[in-house]
Amino acid sequence: MNARIDFFANPVAGKVLRHINSAGRAAGDALSHTTQDLVKIRASQINGCGFCTDMHTKDAAAAGETQLRLNLVATWREATVFTEAERAALELAEQGTRIADAAGGVTDEAWANAAKHYNEDELTALISLIAIINAYNRINVINQQPAGDYQPGQFG
Repeated sequence: MNARIDFFANPVAGKVLRHINSAGRAAGDALSHTTQDLVKIRASQINGCGFCTDMHTKDAAAAGETQLRLNLVATWREATVFTEAERAALELAEQGTRIADAAGGVTDEAWANAAKHYNEDELTALISLIAIINAYNRINVINQQPAGDYQPGQFG
């Protein structure tokens, strides 16, 4: 499988990716890397983005995340290995990713639960991170970016 466009060589794509990466760095300053990784992985799983799922699971593992937790991200509701704060972030990520599936978007209950665990800056970062990973997922899915060859830390 080949990507439709070489996003890593295209000058327009390069400009777009630099801006998205910059936004991601700004949002990431307020959240733990563990929370960021879990949110990116879950949204990427939901969106069927193999490239991002590959990237973020490998980066998380290289940063010390356990294989057990990585294996259970997709079934976090039944898993006992996530903190209450992580579970709240995963719920927000799921509802924020599936906004087309529910007329109301993110429920008040999911928001209130996240607000119990995260302050305003962290919630702002979570909202931004969810939007950013969804943008990356859409770019990669539309472009049919192949998955499997990513090396941890390859892009930064």
